[in-house]
Order: sequence, then structure tokens, then C-alpha cells
Amino acid sequence: MKKLCVNLCRMVLAVTFILSGFVKAVDPLGTQYKIEDYLEAMHIGALLPGWATLGASVLQSAVEFSLGIFLLFAIRRRLTSRLILLIMAVMTPLTLWLALTNPISDCGCFGDAVVLTNWQTFWKNIVLLGCAVVVALWPKEMFRFVSQSNQWIVINYSVLFVLAISAWSLYYLPTFDFRPYHIGTDLRTQWQRMMDGEDLPYADFFIERVDDGEDITEAVLADTSYVFLLVSPHLEQADDSRLDLINELYEYAHEHGYPFYCLTASTQQHIDRWHDITGAEYPFCLTDETTLKTVIRSNPGLLLLKDGTVIRKWSHNDLPALDETATAQPLERQEIGQMPGDSVAGKITAILLWFVLPLALLSLADRLWMWTKWLRRKSRNATEPHESH
Repeated sequence: MKKLCVNLCRMVLAVTFILSGFVKAVDPLGTQYKIEDYLEAMHIGALLPGWATLGASVLQSAVEFSLGIFLLFAIRRRLTSRLILLIMAVMTPLTLWLALTNPISDCGCFGDAVVLTNWQTFWKNIVLLGCAVVVALWPKEMFRFVSQSNQWIVINYSVLFVLAISAWSLYYLPTFDFRPYHIGTDLRTQWQRMMDGEDLPYADFFIERVDDGEDITEAVLADTSYVFLLVSPHLEQADDSRLDLINELYEYAHEHGYPFYCLTASTQQHIDRWHDITGAEYPFCLTDETTLKTVIRSNPGLLLLKDGTVIRKWSHNDLPALDETATAQPLERQEIGQMPGDSVAGKITAILLWFVLPLALLSLADRLWMWTKWLRRKSRNATEPHESH
């Protein structure tokens, strides 16, 4: 019963840490924003620069994911179980403070994939803390999937995998988008439902022209054609390495009659400076800062709407390049004007093939190798008495 209890607790902790680390790794900027929310709630937000909170975001996801994998495979059992107990011993009182004072709406334990209230998070951590105590008391009761001699493969592969996921999501966009502005979202329908009184996460979504203060949200979402939205929460912090390409996209949109707006939360001073630096001719609109950070994890980033629906999203590192042939064609005839073919199922399959399958094959090969060693040892022990006789 003790072995069963320990391994049950081990599985609960492993799955939780793997899921928590993975959803943070696919959205490093979202995790960074949550870390900054924590620091602001503690009144120490000014102490750490952006690069430090981003580094903490990547490190946190890597540690959580790796510890979950190590516990699943019973790697360095004593050390892993003690580290997880230490983490839960710190996080449980922290989430109690969150539940009692409610300085932020949710802890961000599972990113935007699973949103829990602060009290739900606290009781979840109470259960995990109990599991961590059980595992830390009897670490050797955990059975191994991989022998000690091959554990280095799992360690290195897991760490490299989770860091690669974070790097990919930072350079491009999150591999999985759990936010309410993901590709395929019908913003027009969602906006209409919110005006009908439904409680939806679009209350702070508005588009207000800078020059005359006109609210054009409904007009933008009601447009039956294509609409480009260049999103930059803060223009003064935006990456300016793709300015020429952004201007080319605006010229293309202008030639074909597609509206093109820059959405920002920056002040007029920073808007003017961006205009002077880039020579931008597109109109600027004000939008809520948090909403812009939710819409796309890139500064700047580009959205393409069609008939009020999000059909494309690009990071500033991956903006579509239009050649002379493409600029002459309307979006209806181009690949970028269509919904992308990659699906959630396809992305999950890729994860299974690149990470789960290799580790499963390693475990199978390791167990077969250990079994053949046991058979050889058993055969040798069986023949030794006969030979001595």
C-alpha cells in the first residue's frame, strides 16, 4: 500500500508539473507578464528590468517541466522529490496570501490554458503539498522507467526540448494559443454577444482613433473584407528591425483597399516619435494595454481579420514578405489571405513524435536491455552450481 500511495502521489505531481511547465514554455511572454503582476502586487516591480523577468519566465517553465519529467521517470529520486517539496512549501503560503488579499485575479499556474481562482489554486496546492511530503519521505518506493545509466539521456533531452519550445515561441508566436484572440475567433460575434450582456473577456477591447477620438471598433469588426491590425502595446519598446516590411505591407493594403491600423497604448509623444522614425502613413488607434498584450505576444505583431474573424497572426520576426507577383494579387488569391492549415491536432501530433515517442522508445529499449541482463545473470547463476559440482 505504501508503494502504491507513493507512486500515485508521484504521478499526480509529475503530470501537474509537466503541464504547468509546458503551458508556461509555449507562452514565455504571458508568464513574464504574470511575474510582473506578482512583483507589482508586492510593490517591487521596479527592481527587476524586463530582461530579468523574461529570463525568470523561461527558467521557471524549464524547471517545472524538467522536474515533472524527472519525477515521472524517477530520476535522481531523492533530490527531485526534495526540490518539489521545497517548491510547494514556498508556493502554498504564497497562494494563501493571494487568496486572502486577491491582489491579482489568478496565479497563472497553467497560463491561459486553465484559469483557476485564487482559492482554487490554494486548495490545489494543499493537495500537491501533501503529495510532495509523501514522495519526499519515501523516494525509493518510486519505480524507474529508465535505468540509472541511461537517465542522462532523459535529463538532457527534456531540458533541451523545453528550452527549444520557449525559444521558438519567443521568436515566432506561442505554439498553442489559449487566449480569446486566437486564430479562428469570430470577434464580431463575440463583440455582439458582449453588448447583449454576456460576460465575455472582450470588455476592454476597443479601437479609438488618435486623431479625432472616434470609436471605430464596431466598424472594424463589421468590415466584410480584410483588415490589417499592427499591434504594439508600447511603441517605445517595439522592435524596429522590420520597419521597411511593415511599410510595404501597408502600401500593399492601401493599394488593394484593405484598412490598416496601428493599435497601441502609447502616448501621443511616443506615437509622434514612431511616426518620425518610421515614416508611417497608417492611422494610429488607442487600445487597452493589457488587451493588446493578450491579442498577440509580439511587439509589434500583425493580425489579419477577414469578415471580423482572426485568420492570421504574425510575430515581427515572421512578417509575410510580398514579392512583385504577390503585390499584384488580392489576398483572396494568396496563401496569407486564407486560414492556416496547421491544426491543434497536428501540433499535438508533432509534440508526440518529437518528445513523447523518443522517450517511450528509450524506456522500452532500456527495459528490454535490463530484462536481457537479468536473464543472462539468472542463466549464469543456474549453471554455476552444476559446474562446481
